[in-house]
Amino acid sequence: MSDKFHPFIPSATPPSWLGVMGGGQLGRMFVHAAQMMGFKVAVLEPARDCPAGHASDHLICADYSDEKALAELAAQCVAVTTEFENVPAQSLAFLADRTFVAPSSACVSIAQDRIAEKRFFIECAAKSGVLPAPHHIVASDADIDAIPDALLPSILKTVRLGYDGKGQARVTTREEVRAAFGKMNGVLCILEKMLPLAYEVSVLAARGADGNSVVYPIAENVHRDGILFTTTVPGPNVTAECAGKAQAAALAIIEQLGYVGVLCIEFFVLQDGSLVVNEMAPRPHNSGHYTIDACVTSQFAQQARAMARLPLGEVRQHSPAVMLNILGDVWFDGDSDEPREPAWDKVLALPGANLHLYGKDDPRRGRKMGHVTFVAPTLEQAQASLQAACAILGIAA
Repeated sequence: MSDKFHPFIPSATPPSWLGVMGGGQLGRMFVHAAQMMGFKVAVLEPARDCPAGHASDHLICADYSDEKALAELAAQCVAVTTEFENVPAQSLAFLADRTFVAPSSACVSIAQDRIAEKRFFIECAAKSGVLPAPHHIVASDADIDAIPDALLPSILKTVRLGYDGKGQARVTTREEVRAAFGKMNGVLCILEKMLPLAYEVSVLAARGADGNSVVYPIAENVHRDGILFTTTVPGPNVTAECAGKAQAAALAIIEQLGYVGVLCIEFFVLQDGSLVVNEMAPRPHNSGHYTIDACVTSQFAQQARAMARLPLGEVRQHSPAVMLNILGDVWFDGDSDEPREPAWDKVLALPGANLHLYGKDDPRRGRKMGHVTFVAPTLEQAQASLQAACAILGIAA
């Protein structure tokens, strides 16, 4: 599923230029990692005031579909990647005719469409050993009438553009499905059966252009209101059997995709211990931020290596870690609309605290503003620092 390969050079070495589509915090952290390796980075992003643009060596302020801007990015960079999955796949294909693109537009297009993603996971099942949740496509009232009884209760999701809990609704009856479908303006949806969930995990894998692959330690995630709250590695509930199965599945999926770069795959672990594949993100991922402080090679440095066709880095975790997502809510007291700076001095006084703020000037409730990763000799010590940080920031632990 790869776009055609353009071997300008066997591998890119500093001070070559790498390009990234998207100016958000993932792009910003990629810029920092690539610059640490000696690369220069160009960012293409419509908004001039963006986190990645602040850190980049060059910002091309243009729409993601602007062919003149895309041609400029391709001419400057030996390789281009994307920091989010909803960049137009056709833009990545346009770039691939002019430079090396990782991941390819074909891989990204699968992750942009929940139906295509589910079909791909089913195709992979013989090798990966995992299947997605039972599901049903909803495009009309007739599709709602045809929902099997066994599929309810479920979650109705838009097929495209949903993230962080957006474009989703929990439903228990056909009438609720019909109402939710109407609120989503009748766009193409998929209905996924709610399963007896024990916990959620994610696996980061990376694959080079030479076909070599690596897989990071499995991460256990907790979500609140559809947004990642904490990531813990090693996961306190994750058995060795579960970890091995999830990692093997991730490697099988990334291989079948013919993927180049970092790929995150999310799984549900059910109460009976079985594994269900949920979705994938064709980029570094929020749940992989712990790798910056707790692993030999961060997910962002790994992305730069894969893009530049350099050897992949070691994925060994050297310290137990807990990551806390920081939302704009912590800038506000109670129902106040007046923001004030959180007590970062107290947070940074905690053992093992590593603060990462994303350079966003406008804190808003529910907006991702940064994260804190706590590393320690033991997981219990890292968790103790997390609990203390939540108390300082006014977050319910």
